[in-house]
Amino acid sequence: MAAVLQAVNAASNLFAALNPRSSDGGTASATSSEEVQNRFLKLLVTQLQNQDPLNPMDNAAVTTQVSQISTVSGIEKLNTTLEALLGSYQDAQAMQGAALMGRNVLTTGSRLSLAGGQAVAGVNLAEAADQVKLTILDGAGTVVQSQNLGAREAGSFSFAWDGRNDAGLPVAPGNYSFRVSALRGADKVAAEPLQLGTVSALVKTATGFELDVSGVGRVAFDKVQQIL
Repeated sequence: MAAVLQAVNAASNLFAALNPRSSDGGTASATSSEEVQNRFLKLLVTQLQNQDPLNPMDNAAVTTQVSQISTVSGIEKLNTTLEALLGSYQDAQAMQGAALMGRNVLTTGSRLSLAGGQAVAGVNLAEAADQVKLTILDGAGTVVQSQNLGAREAGSFSFAWDGRNDAGLPVAPGNYSFRVSALRGADKVAAEPLQLGTVSALVKTATGFELDVSGVGRVAFDKVQQIL
């Protein structure tokens, strides 16, 4: 029994030496996984040297302790790798954003800007549709023109409006809006309106980069449906 107590006390003393207490009573944290591994190995060797010869530590216990320290080291290496990948991803975003400067893109929105007798916008369909109906409205919400865009496959597509009403007469240039509806047989298909905007700036945020699109505001990269 005295030998066992001596071993326990020796291990405890060494553990305390390897993990000094901070002024508030807490254990000072290791500065790196390498330091943690060194402390662990010294403690493990001391335990093995001072174990009770009549009741030695079995292989399973040693394996468990080694696997625990390996897990800690592996997590730190994984975090380092993820940080490097995130940095590379953000660099790629910056390069993509720079390439989009001055380009027209389609993103979520229902604004339709008529200039020079033409306006361009788009639609994003969740599924293929047999017919897609487009309705254009003026600032007061009055229907200016309605048209059938025909059958369309799933995904996004663009369309152009010639700036005429249902009577075939040209309307004044300016800002209009539109709505879309789609059917597949008798079933409705989710149809998202997409408005046209020009990328004017690349903005860095806490989570990455965003595009500043005229008439829309800041837009995440994954919100851009088409580049025109």
